[in-house]
Amino acid sequence: MNERFVKHATFVVERTYAASPERVYQAWADPIAKAKWFSKPEIFDFQVGGREYSSGGPPDGPIFTFDANYQELVPEQRIVYTYTLDSNSTRISVSITTVELIKVEGGTKLIFTEQGAFFDGHDTPEVREHGTNVMLDALGKLFEGEV
Repeated sequence: MNERFVKHATFVVERTYAASPERVYQAWADPIAKAKWFSKPEIFDFQVGGREYSSGGPPDGPIFTFDANYQELVPEQRIVYTYTLDSNSTRISVSITTVELIKVEGGTKLIFTEQGAFFDGHDTPEVREHGTNVMLDALGKLFEGEV
């Protein structure tokens, strides 16, 4: 029998984008815009109580399933959601994520805080934080050349 355990962790990733809080919020709220920097959703209901669902992965690799529920939305200021992440049929984590958008001179400071429970070594906070950095870099590319 495999040992079962949970690793709890919190990490924070910050970015400053040369785009308004309205524009950054819209990049999360619009499924077409979001698909340019995140996985394309199969379900996208961006409202409190709404769900976002996507499933996919690399060729010949595991299928990752992201299943989120929006808990709080404050336009241009805050997005809070909970989500599960599965690899094939194995649940690898459950998290709560808070995205804060703060207007700063020349753009928006984004503060991404994730509090997660990572199961049985299938995923780690370090790997998730790395993936979040890659994701937020991809989001930033959306705003390049816009002013």
